[in-house]
Amino acid sequence: MNAENMEYLTIALPKGKLFKLSSELFGKIGFTAEGLTEKSRKLVITNEEKKLRFIITKTADVPTYVEYGAADIGIIGKDVLMESGKDVYELLDMGFGKCHLMMAVPKAQKRAKLTDYAHTRVATKFPHIAERFFNAQGMQMEYIKLNGSIELGPIVGLSESIVDIVETGTTLKENDLEEIAYIMDATARLISNRVSFKMKFERIHGMVKALRAVMEQEANA
Repeated sequence: MNAENMEYLTIALPKGKLFKLSSELFGKIGFTAEGLTEKSRKLVITNEEKKLRFIITKTADVPTYVEYGAADIGIIGKDVLMESGKDVYELLDMGFGKCHLMMAVPKAQKRAKLTDYAHTRVATKFPHIAERFFNAQGMQMEYIKLNGSIELGPIVGLSESIVDIVETGTTLKENDLEEIAYIMDATARLISNRVSFKMKFERIHGMVKALRAVMEQEANA
C-alpha cells in the first residue's frame, strides 16, 4: 500500500437500492463528497478535505474491489457477499436492505416434499449458496446461473424451481410461484479489506463506532 493510498480512505458503494441508504448513512457521520450521486458520470468521487474517495460500482463487484484493496471498505448485501466467497472482514450489519433467500416453484407443479425436487434444475443468481443449501438436505441438483428475471426460469421450462431473494413476495405471486423453502436472511453489511483494516485501523474503527452510534440513535428514536 503506497503513501497516497494510505492518505485516503476509499469506499465502494453499490448501485441500486442500497446506494441511497448507504450514502445517507455515511453522510450522517460526515463521510460525503460533492457530486456523490448514483447517476454521477465520474468513476471516482473525492473529498480532498477529508481524504475520502468513493467508488460507485455494480453490486456484484463490490466484494472484489474490497478483497483486492482497490477499496478499503464497501457496502454489500449478505447474499452477494456469501455468493462471492471473497476474503474480506465483515465489520457491521447495517440493518437495511433486508430480504431473504428462498426456493420457489410453480404452484401448479408443487410436489409433496422438498426432497421430491432432487435431481431437477434450479435457476438462480446464487448457485454457490443454493448448492450449499441443497447439499445440506442431501439433494443433488442441476444449477442454471441467471442474472435477471429468475422467475422466468420455471415459466418457460428452463428449470423446475428457483432460488432467489425476496422482499415482499409480490413478484412471486404475480408469476404464480410459491415459496417452499427458506434459506437465509440477508441485510446490507459493511466489509473491509484485511490489510486496510490493519493499516488504517484507527480511522476504520472510528468510522464503525460512529455508524453504530447513528444506527442505535435512530433505532431508539
